[in-house]
Amino acid sequence: MPPTLASLVRAPALDLRVLAGKGGLEREVRWVHTSELADPTPYLEGGELLLTTGMKLGRTNAERRAYVERLAAAEVAGLGIGVGLTLERVPAVIVETAESHGFPVFEVPRPTPFIAISKVVSSALAAEQYETVTTGFAVQQELTRAAAGREGAATLIRRLAGRLDGWAALYDADGTLRQVAPAAARPRTEALRADIDKLRRMPAPSSASLQEDEGDGRVVVQSLGAERRISGFLAVGTHRPARTADRQTLGTAASLLTLALEQSRAGADAGARMRTALLRLLLTGERATPAELAHDIAADLPPGPWRMVVATGPDAAVAAFAERLCARAVRAGTPALTGELAGATVLVLPESVEPVEPVDLPGLVAGVSGPVEPDRAGDGYRQALGAHAVGLRSEKALTVHGRDAGGLLPLLDGDAVHAWADQVLAPLRAHDAGGRGDLIVSLRAWLARHGQWDAAAGDLGVHRHTLRYRIRRVEEILGRTLDDPDTRAELWFALRDTTGTAEDKS
Repeated sequence: MPPTLASLVRAPALDLRVLAGKGGLEREVRWVHTSELADPTPYLEGGELLLTTGMKLGRTNAERRAYVERLAAAEVAGLGIGVGLTLERVPAVIVETAESHGFPVFEVPRPTPFIAISKVVSSALAAEQYETVTTGFAVQQELTRAAAGREGAATLIRRLAGRLDGWAALYDADGTLRQVAPAAARPRTEALRADIDKLRRMPAPSSASLQEDEGDGRVVVQSLGAERRISGFLAVGTHRPARTADRQTLGTAASLLTLALEQSRAGADAGARMRTALLRLLLTGERATPAELAHDIAADLPPGPWRMVVATGPDAAVAAFAERLCARAVRAGTPALTGELAGATVLVLPESVEPVEPVDLPGLVAGVSGPVEPDRAGDGYRQALGAHAVGLRSEKALTVHGRDAGGLLPLLDGDAVHAWADQVLAPLRAHDAGGRGDLIVSLRAWLARHGQWDAAAGDLGVHRHTLRYRIRRVEEILGRTLDDPDTRAELWFALRDTTGTAEDKS
């Protein structure tokens, strides 16, 4: 423990007598400074015990009052005034002013040299530093053994909470609570989500110190990771003042947890390469071989039908998007498969997990297929690629391939063809019915002119930029790209169907 004014007063060899500010005697003394300046505060940092013989305390009460007020404002730990040289006793105005500010002042008798006080403080500070070093080494050993144990992070979090005489929590990179100790601290961890979200937008490692809403508790939240990449978050809370040993303990725990998380990430990267190989096999339409490989690498395949997702963008945004979808699949009781193909992240999800608009992930572009059976994974991948292309062109974060309209070829019955055509055009008719544009007529003209912008715009009597905008809206609404010849053929057939409305044919 660092020395305090109280510990100095209790030292019988010093024979110090407290004159004012007894309530502040528990203040820590970070150094001893002797000065005979009228204003020593420019040379002080705060926390010092100032010793003086009183040569420059001032001649008037106003000067002496101002002297004490300057020291109190500079957060000096206390003032010791030597008597028997310049002063026979400490002036009453000094004592009164100090008492009104709660500022400790004590009398140093002439037989007690200032250097004796300095030696006591210096020895106490040296002892504190030695204790900090030895305690820090013991804590490092304890936390390292905990991290290397069977329960790993869980044991480390428990030991950390005990060392800090408070609570500790570990979160995943997406902010999901992973471990907390003691269990009663769980409600406190829920209140930190907004602070974790702020740290997520900063490179790791970053930290934030907070004050608890209730009481005098102090909370520190720190992001964990290497090379500016976040792999998790550590939060600790305690009611005692911050100490050097506590900061070292927290730093040790953060380093060990970062190492553990990064090692897990390295293992996950190797697994990701295996899952990518599995994904490539799935897209060929194979069934037995991918299932065997999935069993060998413990990567369970989700039950069919599947949704295929293609996502690109900033690494952090894509990783967060993939983690959320996989977490939703796990909560639904099914696995999910993630891999990397052609510079994009590809996910295979169960049909029940439908992605939602990722409004908090700027730069992300994702395309989602309709439901496909496992042996048609290649078709689902192409649908997701097409939806992704539409998203890139329209700068839309999430584009879903039209689910209500499947392919044309399986529909052989005439009534089924008419129903299919109505489903294909239904979103566009709904848009036009709202008076928001002539998308059906524009699409028909553009397809009839084989995608020639000037010719189609002339037929419609609009500027070609207006037509370009309408065609982009068609892609956005349908979730399909008109660069795909199959899509253009199906839309043309739907427009030519005899059950189309009069507006479709106008």
